[in-house]
Amino acid sequence: MSLDRAEALNIAQVLTEALPYIQRFTGKTIVVKFGGNAMVDPELQESFARDVVLMKLVGMNPIVVHGGGPQIGALLEKLNIKNEFVDGMRVTDAKTMDVVEMVLGGSVNQEIVSSINRNGGKALGVTGKDGQLIRARKLKVSRYSHELGASEIVDIGNVGEVDQIDTEVLDVLLGSNFIPVIAPIGVGKDGTTYNINADLVAGKLAQIMQSEKLMLLTNVAGLLDKDGQILTGLNTEQVDGLINDGTISGGMLPKISCALAAVKSGVTSAHIIDGRVPHAVLLEIFTDEGMGTLITNMHF
Repeated sequence: MSLDRAEALNIAQVLTEALPYIQRFTGKTIVVKFGGNAMVDPELQESFARDVVLMKLVGMNPIVVHGGGPQIGALLEKLNIKNEFVDGMRVTDAKTMDVVEMVLGGSVNQEIVSSINRNGGKALGVTGKDGQLIRARKLKVSRYSHELGASEIVDIGNVGEVDQIDTEVLDVLLGSNFIPVIAPIGVGKDGTTYNINADLVAGKLAQIMQSEKLMLLTNVAGLLDKDGQILTGLNTEQVDGLINDGTISGGMLPKISCALAAVKSGVTSAHIIDGRVPHAVLLEIFTDEGMGTLITNMHF
């Protein structure tokens, strides 16, 4: 099929616009957290896979960290295992942890790996337990008890937070031209397996790898102000202000907090982008307009 002149010019314009970004980010590490709608919609998953393959082909080093909440919930329901949450975090007893590990480290991880490989990439799936990539410790959760009139520690089982990251496995994979696809499961000093929030893992990885970018795919257009407008081009002081005045709250707060911590620790920029948009990752990296909310240390 031949292109008409207008289509050809449009393609040339897109490629020309992308060139400076390709030159700028060649050799740079970019951590992408993949989750939400993009994971359960086959077309969006394929467009994400193609984005990651293209990033690798033009010389970037993408690292994918994925979630899997809906898939875990569906299997727990099928197995008649209670699905319970405390402050948005899944209570993870031994039975639930087995399911989490089966879904995150097995089916979901391999599905993403297969999708990237199918689209011409070389992906390899790992969990945080492989090569002790992610050392974890038990996450302590406290909440206010009206009966006690004070805060109390709530045991939510095998839910962890990142203690430290050993990048040896990632260095080997990146050095061999593989795209790492990481399931957010960590291991404690005593060998206990922990379920960790994928945003937190992505943020910590971006810090340790001194990434150029941290990209968090979400089910919203980005960080919204109180009038529902997308906020972007924010520096760390402005984000702190938005947290303090209550603009950032609820489910967006942990996501923004991990993006903020990454930027404060040396990651050049963090992006909250809409995973429901096809090729959202490419649009963010390769176009002047970008997508969603950008957070940097720069003062605009």
